Amino acid sequence: MVLKKVPKFTITNTYIMKNLFTLILISVFSLGVYAQDKIAKIEFESETIDYGVIEKGSDGVRVFKFKNTGDAPLIVSAVKSSCGCTVPKKPTAPILPGENGEIEVKYDTKRVNPIRKTITVTSNADRPTVALKIKGTVIDSSKAGVIGDKDKSVLEQ
Repeated sequence: MVLKKVPKFTITNTYIMKNLFTLILISVFSLGVYAQDKIAKIEFESETIDYGVIEKGSDGVRVFKFKNTGDAPLIVSAVKSSCGCTVPKKPTAPILPGENGEIEVKYDTKRVNPIRKTITVTSNADRPTVALKIKGTVIDSSKAGVIGDKDKSVLEQ
């Protein structure tokens, strides 16, 4: 007759293993909940920049300033413009809690037209998508106006 070795699992070993497994499971879930408490928050000084009336060919660079008011690092993952005439530049490094950051926007002022553009910022903040706006008018003062002298009526011109 051949005797087989029977594993030594008693009720106490099984009980201890179940409790240890439960404790580990609860710990893992608790860490997941704790990690979600920290979030980044992005607050812009202004979400709209008004260029006003500017000359053709003048400096088209403007800066949107913001602050991370959250308690986790802010990572700006994408900054996109609504057209090719506006080129935004995103921060390369994470913005730590309490720190300030900038998004530089360059508009092509060789285009004589009203400016109405949207820059979409994507990040890990509580507001994951923010729409920034630029507006204004680019004029070419070297060309005479279509209307002519505004002080005189059409008959006096």
